[in-house]
Amino acid sequence: MNNDKGKNAIFDIGKYFSSANLKKDLPASIVVFLVALPLCLGIALASGAPLFAGVLTGIIGGIVVSAISGSQLSVSGPAAGLTVIVFGAIASLGSYETFLLAVVLAGILQIVFGILKAGIIANYFPSSVIEGMLAAIGIILILKQLPHAVGFDSDFEGDQSFFQADHENTFSAIVAASNMISYGALIISSLSLLIMIFWPRIKKMSAIPAPVLVVAAGIILTILFQNTGLALSPEQLVTIPVVNTFSEFTGLFSFPDFSQISNQNVWTVAFTIAIVASIETLLSIEAVDKIDPVKRVSPTNRELVAQGIGNMTSGMLGGLPMTSVIVRSSVNVNSGGRTKMSAIYHGFWLLLSLLFIPMLLNKIPLACLAAILLITGYKLAKIALFKKMWKNGKDQFIPFVVTVIAIVLTDLLKGVAIGMLIGVFYILRTNLRNPYFYKFEQNGGKKVIRIKLAQEVSFLNKAAIQYTLTNLPKESDVIIDGTDSMFIDKDVLEIIHNFKHNAYTKGTIVEIVNIRDNYEVPRLKELIYKPAKNN
Repeated sequence: MNNDKGKNAIFDIGKYFSSANLKKDLPASIVVFLVALPLCLGIALASGAPLFAGVLTGIIGGIVVSAISGSQLSVSGPAAGLTVIVFGAIASLGSYETFLLAVVLAGILQIVFGILKAGIIANYFPSSVIEGMLAAIGIILILKQLPHAVGFDSDFEGDQSFFQADHENTFSAIVAASNMISYGALIISSLSLLIMIFWPRIKKMSAIPAPVLVVAAGIILTILFQNTGLALSPEQLVTIPVVNTFSEFTGLFSFPDFSQISNQNVWTVAFTIAIVASIETLLSIEAVDKIDPVKRVSPTNRELVAQGIGNMTSGMLGGLPMTSVIVRSSVNVNSGGRTKMSAIYHGFWLLLSLLFIPMLLNKIPLACLAAILLITGYKLAKIALFKKMWKNGKDQFIPFVVTVIAIVLTDLLKGVAIGMLIGVFYILRTNLRNPYFYKFEQNGGKKVIRIKLAQEVSFLNKAAIQYTLTNLPKESDVIIDGTDSMFIDKDVLEIIHNFKHNAYTKGTIVEIVNIRDNYEVPRLKELIYKPAKNN
């Protein structure tokens, strides 16, 4: 464990503001901001909450959570996976202020989860499932953004569920969009895709991020198309609340109703939000670490605390519950983000844009933002990833593909749960087949069978070992060697001792080598390397 205080500090000024990192983080933050803005608004709309609540949640997720979090590339904000829960909770609790209290309590619960080190469960997500989740998100981005790219914007930005609120599903929405093409939107998205593909190849101009050029071109075309047959409708543009005065700005905030603290329904909603938001966050953190070019490992318990503080702050000011969000985080990675400053900057851009340039932002067509997300989706779901998983063997490929299909046809959490079941099945299957190694030897005219137990022999190995010992040839010498075993389950020890006790009836001689009568599971702290102190 590294005890360097500078490296463990939340804010290392020299690291985060170095010129090398600023060159990466500033452009990436602008791209993340441009993508996050419509997502925040769309999720707020789908949740039945004020539009300002979505933007506020993005601001807090960017500035507060990112500053506390140990993840360098994760971006937090309102999550599509919580829209159904939020929409139902606001209706069932009777008022938005009562719902905000539930968000505050959910944040407190997440802090408790972090203190209790519940983040450790992230270590048990199979790698094949996380890879499948990334590929599925990429496919969903492509499928969901196709309607927006042609100007069919009946579904809210950020929706990841197969069944949509507009009574369409992912595939039927594409069919419906093909019959309702807006040629103005189609021209903008097509030009945007060309810029996204070819602009980065011009080395002299690559200092200007392609997404920024895409948005600028989109705004110009939106203005040029006015009063023509290619004009875009308000539904095809970003719609951010316009604030004219400071008093109007402060009037947008809402505050929790603490008089409902004893309301049982509030606590039920709080627990639901805390658990779902924590699981989504841990999944997202694992996925972001997978695509981090530097391969850094984020501290999951600290992330839960950061999310808890973020949700408490959001609930206190009138925002929505938040999680670490894989779409925005993926955009951050693909845009070249280097440190957490890119996420923090994006939070400030959201705040400043709301205060100073809402009218300009309301001219951004969703079609050009769809192009940015289409490219992000392609990068997440490249054919090379499927080939790689295929080469890794069916125990990796099958859980991977099942996760992809399940997420695309349901939603993130249900799909991951299905993928986990298949992944765990293959893990158990592999584990059951590898509890020991055995070797046949010959000692004169008698067979000698040496069974060398594995490093970890768990209860899951019980059936395989029982089967092997029962079917050993009669009148042989059997050596059961536990020299390499750090742990042997009590049920397995019982099987071994019972086998030795009854072996004489088959004319078998059993020798047990280096197997103790009892094994204790080491504590996690004992598995951490601690260098000896110098005297």
